[in-house]
Amino acid sequence: MILGMSTSMFTLVHVLISLTGIGSGFVVVLGMLKCKRRDGWTAIFVITSMLTSLTGFLFPFEQLLPSHILGLLSLLVITITLFARNVFHFAGPWRLVYVVAVAMALYFNCFAAVVQSFAKIPALKAFAPTQTEPPFLIAQSLVLAVFIVLTYLAAKRFRVAPVRTM
Repeated sequence: MILGMSTSMFTLVHVLISLTGIGSGFVVVLGMLKCKRRDGWTAIFVITSMLTSLTGFLFPFEQLLPSHILGLLSLLVITITLFARNVFHFAGPWRLVYVVAVAMALYFNCFAAVVQSFAKIPALKAFAPTQTEPPFLIAQSLVLAVFIVLTYLAAKRFRVAPVRTM
């Protein structure tokens, strides 16, 4: 039992939160490509990405795992995103920091989704049982390449209107 749910039910909730984070994250990044802030979607992305990491720590474990390190990195990047947006209001270099941090947080979510897909989906696990085989490495390399391109384009295109002072 985890938070009063069976492990399988908690896993389902965790996966649904993760998928919501990935979907909303793509809406946010695609919005940046069109120079749109998508404030509501950003809130959903930040909350679900944080919940993905936090709920990941609730699964039983006996030692620190790579997934825990990824969760900590994700929380750090999301915190930077919040500071760039809400404290520094995209001023100066913080616009670029915001774009990169959002893209990194989304990349971490997608990286974990690929890892879990190869671990849990029998057809994928057959291709890469130890996750060191070429199909897994190719999948992760493609995900990384897509994110490098998306981040570069978003950084070039995303502009924020200056804050008006009265």
